[in-house]
Amino acid sequence: MSYDPQNIFARILRGELPCIKLYEDEQTMSFMDIMPQTEGHALVIPKEGAAMIFELSPASLTATILTTQKIATAVRKALNVPGVLIAQANGAAAMQSVPHVHFHVIPRREGELMRFHATVLEDSAKLEQLAAKIIAALE
Repeated sequence: MSYDPQNIFARILRGELPCIKLYEDEQTMSFMDIMPQTEGHALVIPKEGAAMIFELSPASLTATILTTQKIATAVRKALNVPGVLIAQANGAAAMQSVPHVHFHVIPRREGELMRFHATVLEDSAKLEQLAAKIIAALE
């Protein structure tokens, strides 16, 4: 899978497409997944363009995993969930749907079923409410 600079995440980073942003620093960005697998599903991406984790520089990978930890901690606190699934896929065979490295931060609750990846578009007002809670937990 080669890097396509027109992928949706690259376009979000350039400000060409909107997102419900949770966090941003010099090397990373986090925002709500608009087709969440569970309520509160967030994404973390590096600003460096790389399709798969194998292509990402060590500095960018380090920054991205640290941001992933920060977001996962905030999600857990804000939504009061007992578990958080952190997932990262590489290649179409692994079900990677956007050719830009990204980590999924998926809140998990006992007995709750997860939706299949990228299937149901969530209401933006609901995502904004969840984002506000997560952002507050970052502070």
